[in-house]
Amino acid sequence: MELINSRRMMNIGVMTALYVLLTILCAPLAYDQVQLRISELLMLLCFFNKDYIFSLTVGCFISNMMSSLGFADVGFGSMATLASAVLIYAFREKINLLVASIFPVVINGFVIAAELHFIQGLPFWESVVYVSLGEFICVSIIGVFVIGILSRKKGFMKVIMTGNDIP
Repeated sequence: MELINSRRMMNIGVMTALYVLLTILCAPLAYDQVQLRISELLMLLCFFNKDYIFSLTVGCFISNMMSSLGFADVGFGSMATLASAVLIYAFREKINLLVASIFPVVINGFVIAAELHFIQGLPFWESVVYVSLGEFICVSIIGVFVIGILSRKKGFMKVIMTGNDIP
């Protein structure tokens, strides 16, 4: 059984809070059909450390409590985040950061589009395009750029890799 020390626990809590804070800061664009949820760039941290699977899923769960899609987004949106995070971590040794960024783009594109279609009656395929485009901008463009640069910094890697071996 793996031990969770206080530093790892702190990192998990800070990342959960950061996800929620970034979502709240971009709240007018974080929900509904057009989504630019800057907090989604944090998904790429799962590429480096499995601890962030938990923290980002919980952060998404908390953030989705404010969603106009209601309880469906709390459940399905959080599960989409969990699935994306697990896939990013599971395939990290076989793919690069850019390819890993496609998991949340595709999964959220389809899951959130289904929610928008069934709850708000919005066109499914149009919603897939809009949600996927927002995810692509936040994760695949901004996220890959920011996390890619930060991952080259030893200090950053030391902080996010707490509990794991530093590459």
